[in-house]
Parts: sequence; C-alpha cells; structure tokens
Amino acid sequence: MIIFLSLVTLLIAATWLFMQHPKFGKLPSGQRLQAIHRSGQYRDAQFRNIHHTPQLAEGVSMLTVMRKFFFGGTKRRKPPVALPSVKTNLLNLDPNENVLVWFGHSSYFIQVDGKKILVDPVFSGAASPVKFTTRSFAGSDVYNTGDLPPIDYLFITHDHWDHLDYETVVKLRPKVKQVITSLGTAAHLEHWGFDMNSIIEKDWNEQILLEDGFGVHTTPGRHFSGRTFKRNQSMWSSFVLQTPGFKIFLGGDSGYDTHFAEIGKQHGPFDLAILECGQYNAYWKYIHMMPEETVQAGIDLNAKTILPVHWAKFALSIHDWDESMNRVTAAAKKMNMPLIHPMIGEKVDLVSPTPSARWWEQVV
Repeated sequence: MIIFLSLVTLLIAATWLFMQHPKFGKLPSGQRLQAIHRSGQYRDAQFRNIHHTPQLAEGVSMLTVMRKFFFGGTKRRKPPVALPSVKTNLLNLDPNENVLVWFGHSSYFIQVDGKKILVDPVFSGAASPVKFTTRSFAGSDVYNTGDLPPIDYLFITHDHWDHLDYETVVKLRPKVKQVITSLGTAAHLEHWGFDMNSIIEKDWNEQILLEDGFGVHTTPGRHFSGRTFKRNQSMWSSFVLQTPGFKIFLGGDSGYDTHFAEIGKQHGPFDLAILECGQYNAYWKYIHMMPEETVQAGIDLNAKTILPVHWAKFALSIHDWDESMNRVTAAAKKMNMPLIHPMIGEKVDLVSPTPSARWWEQVV
C-alpha cells in the first residue's frame, strides 16, 4: 500500500510539474476576467453557446468514444502515403495579388487589398501538448514560420491545440503586427510574451475598426474551449473580415446551428466562407458539423463560394482521412453550392476562385 501511494503521489507530482510548462497557457485574471464576467455568454462560471450544446450526443458516454477511437473505426484515418503539395513563395508575392494559401487543417494565409493575414497557424507537427500524439500527416508540413512574411493581422479563433499552437505563435511573435482573437484567449498570448497593445480580444457581436478600410465583426460559433482540464474560460469565435474589396467569413470550429443564418442575414453576402469540414462524428455532432451541414452553413451565410478546412493534417476523429471531402463535394454539387478544394500550398485567386483537381483521390 505504501508503495502504491508513493507511486500515485509521484504521478500526480509529475503531472503537475509537466502542466507548469508555458505551452498550457494561462487562465484569465484581473481586468480580463472582469470583462469575461460581464459577457452575456458567460454563465455559471463558464462561457456558453447560444443553444444547449453537450460535448457528446445523447446516450453517448466517454467510454464508448474512447473504445471506438482506439479499438474501432476505420483503418484509413491517416493517408497511406505522404500528401502532395505545392510550395507557393509567400515572401515574393506580387503585392497587388488577392490570394489565399491553405496549409492544411484550419491554418491559412490571405493576402488581400494589400494586407497579409494569417489564421490559426499550426506548424509544430502536432496538435497536442506531447509530440508523440496527434502527429501531422506526412507531407502536410511543407511550410514553417520562416516561410511567412510580416503579418498585419493574426486571427486566433479559439485556444484548442489544433488552432493555437504555442511553438508556432512564439516563433511568429516578431512578425505579427496585430492579433485579433476571442475574449479570454489573450491571456495565453500575454503569458507567451506578446505585447498587449498588439492584441485585440473581443466578445461575440462586436466590431473592430482597423486601418485602410479594413474591419472585423466578431460572430458566434457552436463549440467549446480549453487547453487544460478546465474548459470554457475563453470564448470561441468566428469572424467577418471586411476589406475594401471583399467580405470573407473566417469560420473557426462550430457545430451547425441557427447562428449561420443569423450571420448571413446581418453580414452577408460573402465572397468566400471558410468552414470546418472534418473531425466530425455523430457522437459529438453538436460541436463539429457533418460535411452536408458545412454546405448548408455556406447557404445560410449567403456565400458565393465555400472553402472546407479542418482536414488533411490531423486525425482527430474516426472517419477516413478523405471522407469529409467526398461527402462535402457530393453535397455541394447536389445543393448547387460552389466549392473550392486547393492542395496544401496551392495559390487560390480570391477574385475568381475555381476548383482545382480532386487531388485527394490520387493519394492511394
């Protein structure tokens, strides 16, 4: 018994020491915490979604999910070979070009109307606090922070490991002029050495006026947050990016709900809606959309074109790695919704976005 208790004590101590690493971030405090308490979405000591949003669907237990995740599901959760990609030189772009380059999962770069924008960059090779889990797919890490030019606006939608990557943002810090993020998330960034004068953090349904005709509206999602065991202490958001010539929806993570139609009514139409499409399952249907719902969300938003993201880098669910694209392209065709699906690193023309080849079908 003494040996057992000693081992348990050592394990608890080791876990506590490990979680003191700065990559776990910091919980909001002080004036930031006071602002959180004033939020209409903060109730019973945590942020809430518009509608009731359980982490797991009715009748589903965490034991069921873990059993399926580790001992069931498909054998094709990861690509059988390295993913193909192209390497667009972002340091030498024509400044007059309006383009988007996707890095896999939910990370992408936009150059639009003279500004350079980066969203949820993850270049560390893992979406986890430990490198040996949730590794990125072979071939998906063709970019690193050294490939990026100075960034005018860095958007962080929420603080999950596959969207807010400690190693990446710390390396990017000298290149970033302004960070725009969800209320509470800046506690992590400040802890990691970012100047608070360079960070704008907002609650849902707020407006941010930027320079040179740029502006942002913060809009809802249906999700959750947290880098440790304590969840929902910072907000998760989507963003309406208004530039002099374009209106783009930066979706972040979200289950399907009425907020898409409301955003479309208030802020649409959109030239492009960037929406999650991957890492879903009926077990957690309220916090991640099914591919068919991704298309419906684009319709609700009144988007001219949608770009599905949140796939092709990490296996965070139990479906085939390419299932989401097969389903979303079929749904888009059925619902007559234009959809683009660039290869990682491929340059997308924002003025006239057109579908590229169905490149994932060649990964065999």
